[in-house]
Amino acid sequence: MTEQKPKPKKPRGVAQLLAGACIACGARCQSVCPVNCVEMTDSGEPIIEAAKCIGCQKCVKICPAAALEMYFTPEEQRVLEELAATSAPVEAEIDPEAAVLAKKLAGYRGVWVFVEQTEGEPAKVSWELLGVGKGLAASLDVELCAMVIGEQVEHLCTEAFAHGASKVYLMDAPLYRNYRTEAYVEACCHLIERYRPEVILMGATGMGRDLAGAVATRVGTGLTADCTGLAIDDKRNLMQTRPAFGGNIMATIMCDKFRPQMSTVRPNVMPMPERREGAQGIVVRDPFVVPEENILTKVIEIIRDTHSKGAVDITGADFIISGGRGMMGPDNFAMLQELADELGGVVGASRSAVDAGWMPGDRQVGQTGKTVRPKIYIACGISGAIQHLVGMQDSDMVIAINRDKSAPIFEVATYGIVGDLFQVVPAITRRIRELKQKGIN
Repeated sequence: MTEQKPKPKKPRGVAQLLAGACIACGARCQSVCPVNCVEMTDSGEPIIEAAKCIGCQKCVKICPAAALEMYFTPEEQRVLEELAATSAPVEAEIDPEAAVLAKKLAGYRGVWVFVEQTEGEPAKVSWELLGVGKGLAASLDVELCAMVIGEQVEHLCTEAFAHGASKVYLMDAPLYRNYRTEAYVEACCHLIERYRPEVILMGATGMGRDLAGAVATRVGTGLTADCTGLAIDDKRNLMQTRPAFGGNIMATIMCDKFRPQMSTVRPNVMPMPERREGAQGIVVRDPFVVPEENILTKVIEIIRDTHSKGAVDITGADFIISGGRGMMGPDNFAMLQELADELGGVVGASRSAVDAGWMPGDRQVGQTGKTVRPKIYIACGISGAIQHLVGMQDSDMVIAINRDKSAPIFEVATYGIVGDLFQVVPAITRRIRELKQKGIN
């Protein structure tokens, strides 16, 4: 018998840095190297010890600037050319670490949305998340599911189906009547361990932020907070976009080695999906409960902010008239209130106006305030810093009034008025009153 020649192995080469290409991204290449052959200079550039490099290409793949490449010796290059010319079968080297990771990640499937509720009343952000979750589920070719936890909350299953969910995991028991971190964390972790979802979305509300962080810590996965954009890449990773460095840049974060992938999203960031009346799905009832004696907290009373005197929920308003530093003082906000009264809207404010004490904190629009999506947003004396734009840029129509024609707010405005707001705003108010007197709405 003819002796069979062994299949040639493809040379692996070693990694090397391209001169002038490194952007000092923060030692990502060093963090992924399995043999510790990458050292960083004071300027943030990698130094690769070629003798230790095993050619795994992990540093090359993770570099965001493509500043690393694989180097092959002349002998290795000749082998590569011969393999390419003969099309000989090449024995592929399997990365054991990558194989184990792929097997682990393959065990997680499904996009889940936590349906937040208080005394049976759902948070609107939950339905917004089902809208974006439907697109993510379609990209991953998996089910869109909802988590409903509470007491006598089965009616929320019907609402979840109407907003796009095909399956609801329901945990209905007196223990879950009021939100308590310990009880809800145990419930969520039980469901995650049993059903292994691939993606979990929660609202960036007081409850959602508290719950998401605790759950992510317990299950040992990553969490990206206050996302403004969500998408899926070609490796089934959730691309989570959020403002970074004080809102000056938008960062896309991925959790590529752990599951589930978890994100919180602020209310009014994602569009509300169309409600499908009569939609049906599967309800999975899970009887799991935590012993009451294991819960350290007790809920005595629920006090809602909306019941407080003078409190205004700007997130649900169709018309918002916001003032900034250009208002010059707290008394001048009365002028904006007059316009808001004529439009049936509310008065908002920028961070600078709130920090100055001119308006209460519940009126603040922006990254550190509230995110709004009104039909009309009128920005008066607001320059348009990125931190403010993050909170209102998805408004249907933006009208900006500012004396500075170069103000950044005009870049996102549908209509811009360059002028003195103390003349423009009263003129608009008078004109609206005149139209109303003529019966024109």
